[in-house]
Amino acid sequence: MIPPRGTRTARMLAAAAVITSATLAIAACSGASSDDTAGSAAVSAPPASFPGDAAKGPTVKIGLINNEGGQAISQPDNRLAAEAAAKYANAHLGGIGGHPIELVTCKNAEDPTSARDCANRMVENKVSAVVVTTTGLGDLLVPIITGAGIPYVSASGQSSQELTGDDVFLWTGGFPSALSAMATHAKSQNMKNVTAFTIDVPAAVNGLKTMGAAAFAANGVGLDIVTIPPGTPDATPQVSAGLSKNPEAVLVVGEGTLCTAALKSLGTLGYSGEKMGIQACATPDVAKAVGSSIDGTKIVTAALTDGDDPESVLYQSVMGQYAPDADISGYAYVGYQGVLGLVRATRSLDGSDVSPTAVTTAIRSARDVTLPAGDGLTFTCNGAANPQLKAVCGKGSVFATLENGKLVDAEVVGR
Repeated sequence: MIPPRGTRTARMLAAAAVITSATLAIAACSGASSDDTAGSAAVSAPPASFPGDAAKGPTVKIGLINNEGGQAISQPDNRLAAEAAAKYANAHLGGIGGHPIELVTCKNAEDPTSARDCANRMVENKVSAVVVTTTGLGDLLVPIITGAGIPYVSASGQSSQELTGDDVFLWTGGFPSALSAMATHAKSQNMKNVTAFTIDVPAAVNGLKTMGAAAFAANGVGLDIVTIPPGTPDATPQVSAGLSKNPEAVLVVGEGTLCTAALKSLGTLGYSGEKMGIQACATPDVAKAVGSSIDGTKIVTAALTDGDDPESVLYQSVMGQYAPDADISGYAYVGYQGVLGLVRATRSLDGSDVSPTAVTTAIRSARDVTLPAGDGLTFTCNGAANPQLKAVCGKGSVFATLENGKLVDAEVVGR
C-alpha cells in the first residue's frame, strides 16, 4: 500500500478506506512489505481443486472496482487477487454459468469524482455484477450501481447503503461479527472490563460506540473506548490513559501504523492482560516492529490465509499460480473472496441467462456457500444472517492466536 501522505483530509480518507476492510472485515497493509514476506509462495493444492473445467463461449462481464492510484491510498494487490480468482475460475470452474469472466476494472482513487466515474462506467459497460474490494465511498457507489439493476457484491462493507441496500451482498459478517466474537470471548474468560484502542476515524469509532458497546454489554462486559489520531507514531500517552482503569483485556482497531504504535506501547508499559486485534495487527511488518510482546495476541478475522486447511491452501496455490508477485501477507484476500465468492454463489446458473437479474436471483437462492479462504465460514444471502443489516450474508469470525508471526490455533466462532 502507498503510505498516506499530504493533507490531513487525505490521511483521514486513507484511514477510513483502510478501516473499511480492516474493521468491517477487513484493510490494507501499512507501508511497504518486508522483502522476505512479499509475494506468493508456491503451494500445491489438492488436484481436485484444479479440475480443468474451462469456461467457453461468450464472456460475462463482471465489474471490479478497487481503491487504487489515489494520493492517499492504493491497494493494487487487492486487484491482483481478484484477477487471480477470475483466471482460476475461468480455467477450472467454468467461469460463471459456463461463460468466461471478463473483468471490467476501474481504479477508484477514493475521492467522490473517481467513485462516481467508476460506478457510471460499470453501468455503461452493462456488467452483470460489480465486485468492490474495499472503499470508504459506498454511499456514492451503491445507488448508481444498484439503481441500474446491477448487483453490488463485496467481502464486506461499512456504509449505510452497503449494509442495508437492496441488491447488495456482503459475503462476511464484517465488523459486527468481529466485535461479537471479541465480546463472547471476553465473557468466556469472565472479564468485566475491556478497553478498546482505536484509530480516530468515524468508521471505527462509531462502530465501537454502537455495535461494540452493545455486543460487550450483552455479554456483561464494559467497553471503554480510547481514540488515537491517524499516523500517531508513539501512542504511549493514550495507552497509558486507557490502562488507568485496569482493563482485563484490550482490543486494538486500526491499520498497521496504529496497531504497531498501540501494541508497542502496551509492551513498553508492561501490560500483562489479554490483547485482541483485527487482522491488520497480524501482518509481518507489525509483528516485526512490535517484537515478542505481540505473541499471544488474539486476532479476529474473516480469512485465514497462511494455514493448512483446504481453503487456505487453495488461496495460496491460486495466488502462487496466477498472481505470483502479489503480497498475500495482508488484505489481498478481499479481492479473491469477492470474485471467487461470486463464482460460488452463482453455481446454479446454467449459462442460458447471465444477466444482472439472473445473477441476483442465483445469489439470493444459494445456501451455505463456502467463503473463500474462510476457514470453514459460509454465507447465505437471504437477509437472515443479520436482520438489522440485510445485505450482510455471513456471520461468525475466525479467532486465532498470533505466535512468532503466525496465526495458530484458529477456530470459527459465532457461526
